[in-house]
Amino acid sequence: MENMDLYGKSPQLVMERKTLADLPQIKLPTGYSLRHFRAGDEAAWENIINDSFKMESNFKKMMADDESFKPERVLFICFDDIPVATASAWHRPKFGNDVGYLHMVGVLSTHTGKGLGLQVSLAALHRMASEGKISAVLETDDFRIPAIKTYLKLGFKPVIVHENQVQRWENIFKIIDKKWMAWLI
Repeated sequence: MENMDLYGKSPQLVMERKTLADLPQIKLPTGYSLRHFRAGDEAAWENIINDSFKMESNFKKMMADDESFKPERVLFICFDDIPVATASAWHRPKFGNDVGYLHMVGVLSTHTGKGLGLQVSLAALHRMASEGKISAVLETDDFRIPAIKTYLKLGFKPVIVHENQVQRWENIFKIIDKKWMAWLI
């Protein structure tokens, strides 16, 4: 069965960043700090994902039970030591051993508009590089326009994995007012 997004579009969109060798530095807004997962952060992670994805999440089932889980792979941006954004430096064997997988990126709605999604994703990319990953991929959904804009800023480019994605990407790039063919890998 193909991977389906929340609106039934299948397969999910794939984006790739060909190299992790040229990552910019992480720049957090004043008052924010970066750290990785600590015991007791499960509820904070669920709160961020529930708010970001408008869904019920379960850290144990979605993250901790996955063989890729390591606390240092789940990153948080915190405000007053309270996690407000998250992204994970994951691994999906189907993409290869040298490829990191950007996973479960979310920002509390009360903290959006500050570039936290970009910075926490960048932190996850740095984590992947520190583990020896050469490139990174992610899977996303058509309606996640703000996230797609962030991924493009981070150097990710669309990868066509199914013929139905040509029109889907064309529609997305019309919305964000960019010439989409220039972004293809």
